[in-house]
Amino acid sequence: MDGATIRAQSPATSTRLRAIAGGTIGNLVEWFDFYVYSAFSLYFAHVFFPKGDSTAQLLNTAAVFAIGFVMRPVGGWLLGVYADRKGRKAALTLSVLLMCGGSGLIAVTPGFDRIGVAAPILLVVARLLQGLSVGGEYGASATYLSEMSGETNRGFLASFQYVTLIGGQLLALAVLLILQATLSEGDLHAWGWRIPFVIGAVLAVVALWLRTSLTETAAFADTVPAARRNPFGQLAAFRGRVALVVMLGAGGSLAFYTFTTYMQKFLVNTLHWTKPDASFVAFATL
Repeated sequence: MDGATIRAQSPATSTRLRAIAGGTIGNLVEWFDFYVYSAFSLYFAHVFFPKGDSTAQLLNTAAVFAIGFVMRPVGGWLLGVYADRKGRKAALTLSVLLMCGGSGLIAVTPGFDRIGVAAPILLVVARLLQGLSVGGEYGASATYLSEMSGETNRGFLASFQYVTLIGGQLLALAVLLILQATLSEGDLHAWGWRIPFVIGAVLAVVALWLRTSLTETAAFADTVPAARRNPFGQLAAFRGRVALVVMLGAGGSLAFYTFTTYMQKFLVNTLHWTKPDASFVAFATL
């Protein structure tokens, strides 16, 4: 291979690596923002709901957490359609913008004692935005990383979509451990729990800036518009395989979130561990 060929290929490789970095960093930030809610719910459950039993307040925050899961398939569908029509870059930019809005809204929303029922309503709105975002992010980032990767290392580079998913959750727990070590329990309950949501919103702005400079994939740029097809008809044609994928995914997700989300609350509320100890176990086992 001569020097001219090497120089011609280098920019393409450099562009590809920058694009993959932008896609994976944005994915990490989105999952950090999404998981911060669960990691810190022990500290803000009392803020958004009426005073009463702490377990009931925690169950209310868990119900709002579940709303994010309801919106994830909706976000995957909406942003998937958007990615096919406007491009992978546009979908990735929109997803991180939605997450920024959701995290920022939680960070600044006053408590129930100040604005009443508007507090949990705004919390629900924020989780709707985050659910749409992370649902759309999952498919869009996987598609983008796959299409931007080279033929010889596509599987390896695309795997960073899941690596950064877990990385975002670990980062959320790391921030929790740091704040538990530096702030008092009272400060965390009063205002310290807002810090990670501010961090998440700021990181989302950085990720948004990175994604606005992404290069669109050649696969999308070369796409020839096809005749409109009924996606539900395609699902019906492969309903057996679709059902199998849904069941496998549901079982895996149930086990994963029972372990990563509920375990921390179980250790604190049922086994009466301290919150820092429960958070450390969650971090170490993840």
